Amino acid sequence: MATAPAAVDAAPKGGGKKKLIIILAAVLLLVLVGGGAAVMLLKKKPVDEEADDGTEAVEAPAKPKAHAKSDHPPTFVPLDPFTVNLADKDVDRFAQVGVTLQVEDPKVADQIKAYMPAIRSNVLMVLSHKTAAELLTREGKEKLAREIMRESARPMGIEVDDEEDEAAAAASDAPKKKKKKKKAAVENPITQVLFSNFIVQ
Repeated sequence: MATAPAAVDAAPKGGGKKKLIIILAAVLLLVLVGGGAAVMLLKKKPVDEEADDGTEAVEAPAKPKAHAKSDHPPTFVPLDPFTVNLADKDVDRFAQVGVTLQVEDPKVADQIKAYMPAIRSNVLMVLSHKTAAELLTREGKEKLAREIMRESARPMGIEVDDEEDEAAAAASDAPKKKKKKKKAAVENPITQVLFSNFIVQ
């Protein structure tokens, strides 16, 4: 009869180890899930704080804007290729550049087509003042895209200031003239300038 109670005592000890392993696994799983949720909330929190401050991050105009709520795809307005003499003084150089303007609203695309001669003239003026050295670097192409974006909107009555010009004016130590009233920020309907070909010779 002594052997029967020993068998009964052994069963609870084995079950206790299984329960302990299951409890530890559940606690470990909860810690991992909680840690993952905390990481996701912390990553999301700085974006929410920026929105709460009332300040928005300003993106470079050459970069595409993310419009998640847009019901339609962007509209592309290709311009005929430009062939211009560059401003190099040592040697005759020229550039052939294909430009496509990206807009969000098809109505703006129609408006661009109506102002096409003036837009082409402005873009030609920008291109003709560039040197080959300026156009061969990535930074030069990005600056050119910003200038084309600004000059393409100008015939439609939209004046957009170049961010680099504003930053240079603010940083200059030149004597300050009378402060002009700051204009309200104007949003450019042209969201991006894309190059379809870019040849400098």
